[in-house]
Amino acid sequence: MSVSPRKRCAIYTRKSTEGGLDQAFNTLVAQREACEAYILSQAGEGWECLPDRYDDGGWSGGNMDRPALKALLADIVRGRIDIVVVYKVDRLTRSLMDFARIVETFDANSASFVSVTQAFNTTNSMGRLTLNVLLSFAQFEREVTGERIRDKIAASRAKGMFMGGNVPLGYDLGDRKLEVNETEAETVRHIFTRYLDLKSVPALAKELAAQGIRSKRWTSRTGKTHGGLPFHVGALAHILRNGVYRGFAVHKGKAHAGEHDAIVPAELFNAVQEQLEANQVKRSARKTRAASSPLTGKIHDADDQPMSVSFSYGRGKKMYRYYLSDCLLPRTANMPTNREGQRFSAARVERAISVGLRDLVVDQHDADLFGAITKVTALGDRLFAEIDVAAIADDSALGATRIISRAELIDADAKIDGDILRISVPLPPDRSGRTKQSPGQTMVGAETKADLATLVHTAHRRLDEINASPIMPSAHSQMTAGATEWIRQRIVIGLLAPDIQRALLTGSAPDHVTPEWMLKQEWPLDWAEQRKLVGLPT
Repeated sequence: MSVSPRKRCAIYTRKSTEGGLDQAFNTLVAQREACEAYILSQAGEGWECLPDRYDDGGWSGGNMDRPALKALLADIVRGRIDIVVVYKVDRLTRSLMDFARIVETFDANSASFVSVTQAFNTTNSMGRLTLNVLLSFAQFEREVTGERIRDKIAASRAKGMFMGGNVPLGYDLGDRKLEVNETEAETVRHIFTRYLDLKSVPALAKELAAQGIRSKRWTSRTGKTHGGLPFHVGALAHILRNGVYRGFAVHKGKAHAGEHDAIVPAELFNAVQEQLEANQVKRSARKTRAASSPLTGKIHDADDQPMSVSFSYGRGKKMYRYYLSDCLLPRTANMPTNREGQRFSAARVERAISVGLRDLVVDQHDADLFGAITKVTALGDRLFAEIDVAAIADDSALGATRIISRAELIDADAKIDGDILRISVPLPPDRSGRTKQSPGQTMVGAETKADLATLVHTAHRRLDEINASPIMPSAHSQMTAGATEWIRQRIVIGLLAPDIQRALLTGSAPDHVTPEWMLKQEWPLDWAEQRKLVGLPT
């Protein structure tokens, strides 16, 4: 009598929400019991249940970012699992693309999976076809559910209800309703009143920082504390425009009468809006410069905070563009922050996107691609982009399918979530090394000369901002520390030996001296040692 080979079975369970998981008998337990019973019925085939649990409670099936699923796939790759048992296929995934990737992992490691309530065999084409049809309906159900939830939120907001999110300054969260916090409400009214007096958001931010007025402090579910920091310009502008302080519930640009009480009188709120609009008109000329940067208002740093366009000028009035974290902007540089911030050459970021995604759009210009981008996040050495599929897909029924086919050739992890394509491209490193010089040339190139001079100017400007300028000793009693590592690296340049700074300003520094080299040095205090390091006469 032949004995069936041993088949190690792992049970995977999932529930989209955390509701009911604290009960002794919940849906995860029910799913596992059904799967265990099925495995027991196949004992004659050599099936046996592994003791390891792969339970994802409170995780959506719309993506693969689930801890238990990742552990399951890792154990399959290690050869520890032969069969994955699920209660229903949609417990494993609700996405066709994710399903294809999961099945790829199964096939590559000689594993298969079984649905207790649906008979499938993933080793033949008919089984795959049936699964694809079922998962198409599962994905459809997920998208319809999302639309229904969004419609419910919109209807609730139209009735003035608070539907979650960060509680604004001036309010506390009661029973699904915002309740006025009188202490914070006074701060809000002070902000509105002082803005009308100063007529400048940056000036208001500076005054509030000097007065020690901070943003709302709150603790997340994970126990992490947020807020309690000086107001940045963007946060103040949001407060000044926020209709919640007039008693409105705002949703997608539409204001509805809210259930909560207003904090700011109508006359004061309207006067502030008029002043903001007047300032907007004055800034229109400056916005023309930023308009030349196609990622303006779309790019975010590693902390998912907005980055702004910044400009600097070299010799010959050549303009350089950068994308800069808001916490590194001059108006906020001397304010404490819990973020280091990032700074990228705008040309470098835009070139990486243009080159990396050029095969995504056929017979269209790069401008159309940048217009379709809704968000870019700079994370490590990659740029993660979110793109409106409708803006780049053709009108055929297979338009979106062709887009994802091209996208997966660029990034294997690309996926379409609703109407948004999520894809990443590499961000090449900054230009390194020196420009090759002609015989007899002893100085660095013109661009590097301009960057070195800009480095000195930046250093002295930052020293002045923190009251540490060597040419303003009368202000040293109010001296503060540099707020970020980026600032601290640069202010050192303004404290070097005068002849070193003169060489940087005039372009007469030795040709091994570049901005990158200057910022990496551990500068000694002795000026003679500094000159020796640079290569100037001591």
